Amino acid sequence: MGFQQGLSGLGASAKSLDVIGNNVANANTVGFKGARAEFSDIYASTFGSSSNIAGIGAKNQTIAQQFGQGNTTSTNNPLDIAITGNGFFRMQDPTGTISYARNGQFQLDKNGFIVNNAQLLTGWPVDGGTGQVLAGSTPQPIQLQFSNIGARQTGGSGVTGAGLNLGLNLNANDKVKPATTVFSSTDPTTYNYSTSATVYDSLGGTHTQTFYFRKDVPPAVPTAPPTSTWSVHYALDGKDVNADGTLGPQVPAVPTLTPTTITFDANGRPVGMPVAGTNFKVSAAGLNNGSNGLNFQMYFDKSTQFGSPYSVSTLTQDGYTDGILTGISVNKDGMVQGRYSNGQTRNVAQVVLSSFTNVQGMQPLGDNRWAESSASGQPLTNAPGSGSTGLLQSASVEDSNVDLTSELVNLITAQRNYQANSQTIKAQDTILQTIVNLR
Repeated sequence: MGFQQGLSGLGASAKSLDVIGNNVANANTVGFKGARAEFSDIYASTFGSSSNIAGIGAKNQTIAQQFGQGNTTSTNNPLDIAITGNGFFRMQDPTGTISYARNGQFQLDKNGFIVNNAQLLTGWPVDGGTGQVLAGSTPQPIQLQFSNIGARQTGGSGVTGAGLNLGLNLNANDKVKPATTVFSSTDPTTYNYSTSATVYDSLGGTHTQTFYFRKDVPPAVPTAPPTSTWSVHYALDGKDVNADGTLGPQVPAVPTLTPTTITFDANGRPVGMPVAGTNFKVSAAGLNNGSNGLNFQMYFDKSTQFGSPYSVSTLTQDGYTDGILTGISVNKDGMVQGRYSNGQTRNVAQVVLSSFTNVQGMQPLGDNRWAESSASGQPLTNAPGSGSTGLLQSASVEDSNVDLTSELVNLITAQRNYQANSQTIKAQDTILQTIVNLR
């Protein structure tokens, strides 16, 4: 028997105590992943029969990190993000060096970047015009813009059906207004119903557009199948809309805007409505506020005529006034959205997650960060919830995955192992002392 076995045992036990101590020290570290010390035995020679070879101790083979899921704790910070499942946040320092983390305690720096300990969170940018994520592009540091979002005039979104959509039910039991009764926006007896909508010019100025619905005399010659006709008249900010786009009292030289005709069939559904909608236009001179006026399509195809009371079911338009950033949110798919004072939201970027074939091969860097290595393989970067990556949970953080109870039990075991190995050294010392005392 030699001292080497006992010394190697002391070293192995000390290494185990180091690992356990580090786990215990980081029991409250957000995103920390515990580790365990793994050991192997040592033989002086690989030759000879196994029955006559004595081992010469133990050695630390590796310290393997355990990447199991930690508990999730809710916070009051919307930028705190927890990963539930596989994957790492892809971080970038100011020099462009990439690292990976599970610690989702994020905040904004003075330049609007989402950071954690001077490391910038990266993600896929979005197209400024469409708001679509540029998936598959090189991830970039996510930066929020604090400038005003700007205004958009009604009909200015450029998408199909942009403009104003109005859906309502016109009571089929209403009486027809006689043809001899001339419509007047100031005389409620000349129309059946009215409703209003807020629309926006190019400067974000708000205007009240009023619709007047009048049930007209049915056709002189009955149609087959039978139909019923309503006309829709318009006003803006309490003034009649003229055919040349100006506002004001109607005069013979400038007739009012031609009303829109809505024809319903015997089933109460609109027929013959133009797919492109009906144009509504007010000139820049008509508004006289520095904007380029109003020019958008109106859609009434969701309207009905049933024998039930008048009601408005749909009233939407795509314009808005200017607004400033008031908050941000991150959804489970990693989409970062800015919320603005005008009620609008805008996509800023999409957080990406990176996964590795061999996570235990990643190189620890400290500060809850790891680096890619030859043993880990190359990162596989995807949107949260796709590939092998997990989902995100906003306003939450992932706690350390250290089980403190198990670590304390392991601590006791490692301590006993250390004491036992010290006894083998003590026994060898006693034997040598006996030999020295032989005379």
